[in-house]
Amino acid sequence: MPVSEKTQTQTPGNTGGNNGNDKSAKDNSADSAEASAKIPTVDSADGSDSKASASKFINPVKSDEAYVTNEYSMDTLIYSVTLDQYMTHCGMDIEAPEDTQVAAAAPGTVTAIYEDDRYGTSVEITHSGGFITVYSNLSTADLVEVGDVVEAGKIIGGVGTTGLFESLEPAHLHLEMLKDGVYVNPADYIKL
Repeated sequence: MPVSEKTQTQTPGNTGGNNGNDKSAKDNSADSAEASAKIPTVDSADGSDSKASASKFINPVKSDEAYVTNEYSMDTLIYSVTLDQYMTHCGMDIEAPEDTQVAAAAPGTVTAIYEDDRYGTSVEITHSGGFITVYSNLSTADLVEVGDVVEAGKIIGGVGTTGLFESLEPAHLHLEMLKDGVYVNPADYIKL
């Protein structure tokens, strides 16, 4: 099971709790630890996990035409055209022409490739310093396999329209980022 399905968000006033579902959180934690133990990851950390050391992240969309259409928004509701409702948004949408190359934002290991019911074709990469990036709404994920060690800039897929939750929007990359299992704003680490 991909990390994005069992992750808590942390916003001001929320310490990442699970709203009273302690057993489920413990089960998910155990499953996550077991799954992580099966896939070796590359740790290129320099011993520091501060935000400054995260400056190694690059823009994953290889196009001068790319721009952010929906920002990360976990404390303010944004309008979803597809769902016709206001909701939180745990990622950043980067619009670009369909099949524009999507690259790994930093060195790491591909830890999951899956079809997400909400966000479509997805690739998850685990990086040093407790970071995970999830690239969704991809046109393809056939360029990498689980266990592949990738460098920053390695092409992992293409911008697509496979996500049901964002199907009425133009082609874009839905990019999520987690730090120590908690969603964080990708714009804090990646400059477009």
